[in-house]
Amino acid sequence: MADINTVEDIQLLVNSFYDKVRKDNIIGYIFDSIIGEDWSHHLPIMYQFWDTVLFANAGYTGNPMKKHIDIDNKMPLKEEHYEQWLRLWFETIDELFAGEIAEKAKSRAAAMMQLISMKVQMAREGKTIM
Repeated sequence: MADINTVEDIQLLVNSFYDKVRKDNIIGYIFDSIIGEDWSHHLPIMYQFWDTVLFANAGYTGNPMKKHIDIDNKMPLKEEHYEQWLRLWFETIDELFAGEIAEKAKSRAAAMMQLISMKVQMAREGKTIM
């Protein structure tokens, strides 16, 4: 299996991952209610995000902490949601890729998930720091 090396690889990873997410019983409903049926806006943002995270290419300008805090205000995010997101992410990577960048994609996702969870909890307590 090849490693993640190109933007096309990122697109394959992101598309495959969100195909699973959309069908998932634990987190699919969250994405359905926030994104709906038209993913044409969300997917390119995720391509840019992961291109920035994995290859340090400029392009992503969003604020994932604020986005997840906003989502949590609409529907509380639980530990099981974070765990399922990460499980599906790891599973998708392992099905498609192997190598240094693939492992980086997993470790960065795990670190971000911990940070997002912490920031969401802080926001719930009125201690929002973006």
